[in-house]
Amino acid sequence: MSIVVVDSGGANISSVLHALRRQGVDPVFSADADTIRTADRVILPGVGAAGQAMDVLRGHGLVDVIRSLAQPVLGICLGMQLLFTSSAEDNADLLGIIPARLHRLAQSAGLRVPHMGWNTLAKVKADPLSDPLVGQWFYFVHSYAAPLGEWTLASSNHGTAFSALVRKDNFYGAQFHPERSALAGARLLQNFLTNCVRA
Repeated sequence: MSIVVVDSGGANISSVLHALRRQGVDPVFSADADTIRTADRVILPGVGAAGQAMDVLRGHGLVDVIRSLAQPVLGICLGMQLLFTSSAEDNADLLGIIPARLHRLAQSAGLRVPHMGWNTLAKVKADPLSDPLVGQWFYFVHSYAAPLGEWTLASSNHGTAFSALVRKDNFYGAQFHPERSALAGARLLQNFLTNCVRA
């Protein structure tokens, strides 16, 4: 199985690659359109700002390439957010695969932003990617979040509920970092590699 991790200009790539290698696959880190198009699975990682990440994808000529993919695609953290239409962060236009806008999490007494730390998932919709993960703990680091909608597989809460796992056809997303979420994160990656199918 060929796995491509897209070069979207973010940090923490080595952790994602190592987590995939622990699943017994040999991922390729690439911004080459043909390599991405022909992969069996594609992962869109991201740590940083939405506008900057979109600038990197545009610079690589990958926006339309990603939108057209038919194989399973998993967005991680900012990579998940890029699947949406737009973000209040940088007032950025994103990939437009999931029709919703991301908003900044509200800060209040005892509730800091960014949301940083461990949180659980609540099931919203049945899916082979998410069903075994309900109630498990995952590691989050984010200031912006996606609303709940028909795309939501599982939610989490930081002052208000937000989408923690999403799906639109063959595009999946995790707001948390599976590569930093111990056995539960490893299970998510395994589910993506084995249970998710082409559009």
